[in-house]
Amino acid sequence: MKLTILGCHSATPRTNTNPTSQVLEMKNNMFLIDCGEGTQVELRRHKIKFSRIKHIFISHLHGDHYFGLVGLVNTFSLLTRETDLHIYAPKGLKEVITLQMKLAKGWTNYKLIFHELKSKETELIYEDDKVEVHTIPLNHRIYTNGFLFKEKENERNLDINAVREANIDMAYYRKLKQGADVLNEDGVLIDNKTVTKDPLPPKSYAFCSDTVYDESILPIIKDTTVLYHESTFLDKNENLCERTKHSTAKQAATIAKKANVKTLILGHYSTRYDGYDEFKTEAETVFKNVHLSKDGKSFEF
Repeated sequence: MKLTILGCHSATPRTNTNPTSQVLEMKNNMFLIDCGEGTQVELRRHKIKFSRIKHIFISHLHGDHYFGLVGLVNTFSLLTRETDLHIYAPKGLKEVITLQMKLAKGWTNYKLIFHELKSKETELIYEDDKVEVHTIPLNHRIYTNGFLFKEKENERNLDINAVREANIDMAYYRKLKQGADVLNEDGVLIDNKTVTKDPLPPKSYAFCSDTVYDESILPIIKDTTVLYHESTFLDKNENLCERTKHSTAKQAATIAKKANVKTLILGHYSTRYDGYDEFKTEAETVFKNVHLSKDGKSFEF
C-alpha cells in the first residue's frame, strides 16, 4: 500500500502549497482521492501515469477539493483516453462537470461515469475481488464524506518445501492458497495448515477530509492501518473549529487513539502557519505514531 500526497493544504493554492489531492495504490488499483486545483500538474511532476487512474473519489464540493477535476477530465480526452473513468462524489458534481463540458463542447471520448453520493450513513461504493471502499460520513459545513479503503483477506502462502514433501500436484496450488484441504498424488487428504503459512493481515486506509471533531466515525475506522485526518488548526486556534467545522492536530490524534489505528497522518493545514512541526508535536501529546503529510511526500505501508 502506497500513499502519495499531491497536496495537503487548505483554502487557496500558493506557489509552494497545493490544495488537497492524493493517490492511493492498493492491490494494483490506483485511486485518486480529491482533486484540488493543480492536481494534474502534480501527477505529472511525480510521474504518475494518468492511464492507471480509473476511480476518483471526491469528498465534498468545496473548491479546494475538486477544482482540478474538470481540467483533468479534459486532459484525459486530449490524450485520447478510451478507458472508463468512475467518479464517486456528492450529488451535484455531475451537473457541474457536464455543464462545463457542454458549454465548451468538449465531450469526452471515453465513458465518464458518476456515482452520486447522498446517504448520511456509511455505505459500500466500490468493490472488486481484492478491495472494498466505504464512505465515512463527516461533519462539515456541507455534505461531506471520507473514504475507507480496505484490502480483502489475502491468500495463504505456500510452504513450498512442505507442499513438495506432501506430494501435492501443482494443479492444486491455487486451492491451497485459497485455504482448501486437497488430495495428494497418493489420494491422501492433506490438511491445508500443514503446507501453508498465514497470509499478511489485510491493510486499510481511512481518509478523513474536512470535519469537525466527531466521534461517530470511530466504529467505521476502528483498527485501521493508516488514518489521514485533517488538522487545519493548532490548539491555540481551537476556537475556530466549531464555526469552520474543522479540527486541530490534537483532536485528530484523539480520534486516532480512540479508534485504535496504527498510524496517523496529519494534513489540510491552514496556510496561516509558517511551519508544520508544531502540528506533530501537539498530536504526539495524545498519540505517538504521527506523520506529517507534505506535498510530494510518499508513504509505503
